[in-house]
Amino acid sequence: MEFILSLLLILLFTKLAGDLSVRLGQPAVLGKLLSGILLGPAVLGWVQDTSFIHYMSEIGVLLLMFIAGLETDLDQLRANWKSALAVAVGGILLPFIGGYGIGAWFGFADHNALFLGVILSATSVSISVQVLKEMDRLNSPEGSTILGAAVLDDILVVVLLAVLMSFFGTGSDISLPLLIGKKLLFFAVAILAGWLAVPRMMRWLAPLRVTEPVITAALVILFGYAYFAEMMGMAGIIGSFAAGIAIAQTSFKHVVASKVEPIAYSLFVPVFFVSIGLSVSFEGLGSHIGFVSVLTVFAVLSKWIGGGTGARLTGYSLRSSLVIGAGMISRGEVALIIASTGLASGLLLPEYFTGVIIAVILTTLVTPPLLKVMFR
Repeated sequence: MEFILSLLLILLFTKLAGDLSVRLGQPAVLGKLLSGILLGPAVLGWVQDTSFIHYMSEIGVLLLMFIAGLETDLDQLRANWKSALAVAVGGILLPFIGGYGIGAWFGFADHNALFLGVILSATSVSISVQVLKEMDRLNSPEGSTILGAAVLDDILVVVLLAVLMSFFGTGSDISLPLLIGKKLLFFAVAILAGWLAVPRMMRWLAPLRVTEPVITAALVILFGYAYFAEMMGMAGIIGSFAAGIAIAQTSFKHVVASKVEPIAYSLFVPVFFVSIGLSVSFEGLGSHIGFVSVLTVFAVLSKWIGGGTGARLTGYSLRSSLVIGAGMISRGEVALIIASTGLASGLLLPEYFTGVIIAVILTTLVTPPLLKVMFR
């Protein structure tokens, strides 16, 4: 019965905190993220990061990115691909080099310092997507560039991680050509399926004489894309984003969007936002407060400057470049997963794990208000 109480608290606190955040002039997502820290082990300890919460949050982030794909202007995304590539590269180079430097400064071995650079190179666009949606800027040139850059960032960071694990990881045996080939295969299949299979599947399943056949068909496609992405070594959120884009090209786009949003935002997405805060623990933090401070400040500035420079070099104004750089700051669940992988493989020192997690959470909390200020 404990999971029922957890859901009750999560839904109540996220809605109240989101409303309070809006009343204070901040995006609602900021209050939802903070409610996770409040409810979790760091403060009240009322909600634990159980497997049930984990799976609910996984569905939540998949639905969030699926909705982003449904609402994405594909022409705008194509038009900004050069900027997206420059932002992704700039947002990886500076954090990676600086992360290695910070690790070396704190006495890390070379492979541990390189892994710290990989963690700082990660980007989780799910938080930025929610802010852009709240501000109705998801299909602006800046929003499209942030989305495109985050997808490319995910690919490049996974390749970086694979290279590092192939040389230094415990018990790892990774073929880099195979890894890159699987990613190319994912995009080839995703594009081909979006062109040929998705429209036919929607037309075939929509007339079924059962309850809600259209939204069920859309969810089948969403989870199919996400599962295939995971099989190919990609993040599931990239697959769900691609599924949203594919369905957006069909005549069912508006029906699916109107039905999936109540499912997502009433239950699964709030659990996702809270789950990020549940990772925070202040145990043993006192001895590493200097490390956390340096890492957090550099994590924010490196993505902001690196991504913003990429945007500036491809023709964006200074203000728009700052907006795009700010949208790339959040490390979110992507960096949390990478950090856990590093801990298991020996690439992240156990005594620094908590400090890294807190720095990741702080970059996620900084992003919503910073994006709002930049757009204003």
